[in-house]
Amino acid sequence: MESSGNHGGIQQLLAAEQEAQQIVNAARTAKMARLKQAKEEAETEVAEHKDSTEHGFQRKLEETSGDSGANVKRLEQETDAKIEQLKNEASRISRDVVDMLLKHVTTVKN
Repeated sequence: MESSGNHGGIQQLLAAEQEAQQIVNAARTAKMARLKQAKEEAETEVAEHKDSTEHGFQRKLEETSGDSGANVKRLEQETDAKIEQLKNEASRISRDVVDMLLKHVTTVKN
């Protein structure tokens, strides 16, 4: 009889081992599913952040490129005004410069 009691105990241990293995497999499957879900959520979040950052960059680029055109126009106007000022100044003093050069060229020093 003791042999059948041992046999029953062994059967009980085997059944418990199988049950434990099923629990471990179920936990492993649940863990893999959760990891897959977390990866998908992370990829979605990264894509949203990338889109948001890219959109912000494009908006900033458009804003600054518009300013760049205004800056170029302003610099062109300032340059044209400076050129005109220099032309006026040159025409105003050109006769004095010519007279000074003629004086130095025609003056003989002993």
